Amino acid sequence: MGMQSTVPITVAFGDGIGPEIMEASLRILLAAGARLEVERIDIGERVYLKGSTAGIEPSAWDSLRRTKVFYKAPITTPQGGGFKSLNVTVRKTLGLFANVRPCMTYAPFVRTKHPTMDLVIVRENEEDLYAGIEHRQTDEVYQTLKLISRPGTEKIVRYAFEYARAHKRKKVACFTKDNIMKLTDGLFHKVFDEVATEYPDIENEHWIVDIGAAKLADTPEIFDVIVMPNLYGDILSDVAAQIAGSVGLAASANIGEHVAMFEAIHGSAPRRAGQDLANPSGLLLAGVMMMVHVGQPAVAEVVHNAWLKTIEDGVHTYDIFVEGASAQKVGTMGFAQAVIDRLGKTPMTLKPVAYARDGTAMQVPTPNPTRPARKETVGVDVFVHFRGSPDDLARQVKAVSDDGSGLNLIMITNRGVKVWPDGLPETFCTDHWRCRFQASGDGKAPTSHAVIARLLQRFADAEIDFIKTEHLCTFDGEPGYSLGQGQ
Repeated sequence: MGMQSTVPITVAFGDGIGPEIMEASLRILLAAGARLEVERIDIGERVYLKGSTAGIEPSAWDSLRRTKVFYKAPITTPQGGGFKSLNVTVRKTLGLFANVRPCMTYAPFVRTKHPTMDLVIVRENEEDLYAGIEHRQTDEVYQTLKLISRPGTEKIVRYAFEYARAHKRKKVACFTKDNIMKLTDGLFHKVFDEVATEYPDIENEHWIVDIGAAKLADTPEIFDVIVMPNLYGDILSDVAAQIAGSVGLAASANIGEHVAMFEAIHGSAPRRAGQDLANPSGLLLAGVMMMVHVGQPAVAEVVHNAWLKTIEDGVHTYDIFVEGASAQKVGTMGFAQAVIDRLGKTPMTLKPVAYARDGTAMQVPTPNPTRPARKETVGVDVFVHFRGSPDDLARQVKAVSDDGSGLNLIMITNRGVKVWPDGLPETFCTDHWRCRFQASGDGKAPTSHAVIARLLQRFADAEIDFIKTEHLCTFDGEPGYSLGQGQ
């Protein structure tokens, strides 16, 4: 966007402490010379309670599509009633695939055990378990689907490397659990390794998420940029923000090809609403990220340095105030005024920030086209609601499947553990079973949808309660499904 133009932005003041911290943040940005044209929309609790399950009205979408920049205060999602997460709705509807969360310390002015910590978590924002596809399948078992796509993974991984390069970061780490989820997390790891080869100037490493999380909590200074699937990134970015000093200081950007959203990572804290107590720092620093995004880096730099100077001078809100260490306890608007009073000043102990003024912006990456593979169906997993023993289920299923159709019952599992044939009596079973059928024991002989449909019809005729199916397919001869024990 042009350096001299006034930029339209969509602003939501939110719920709880949202209106207070948004008022404070906008006051600071405008005092620093931000050239913004604010379009205010109403979202959150009031909209939910009017009957909108998503918490946002159609007119708000019009504003977001017009301005393409969303500055959002925290909102409250009512409990029960089938209300959807507004954040998830906005991120997925507008294609905000990258969640960017800087996590750094401000020692010795904000207490932390990790005074040299300075990292950025880049979290995939649209898929994984957050696809929100859930079902109750039996009396005892519920499921949610974990979806990882190659295009979605390539976009977020490439964004992480581009971010590292643009911000002069030296290393990108990837966290997955591909030792267990070999297909979904395995794809994320595989794409990370592929993309990393295109950035030889940036170090790369992969961590299994459990030990990576342990290292993050213990020695965060060894990390620089970390890229993760949605769920891990959501959890660990909050952990990182807290060990840096306070979740209340953390900002985030949600970046898409067409629209970007900027917000604090904390919630609406309704118990603190209206008391002039809340720390506006997270939302203000999100505003700093927004100013860089809209092409006003000079404003971002002035505000960020004034904020650092305020923190350094010991002017603190209650959440980071320490008796004997902090100099002055202030409320929300008092903190805002303190930052305004320091506009044009830079910190002496904390490192001043400097934002590039060359007018270039990070390019949002697009994924490469996926080459279609040769796909063959070689069997089917039929999931069944059944009460009884594995042997009882096997007898019933074999009675309807042993008719020369070419599909053979290979095994039965319960919660992923093989219980037939040769199961162990100690294995605990629920009422949710997977019956695997293949045309041959080695899983290489193809079958057809028609054969599978006839098998399911025989299940129905025998009144066996099948609840879902998953086709077993190979892609260029490689199994596109997890192998069971003994296979």
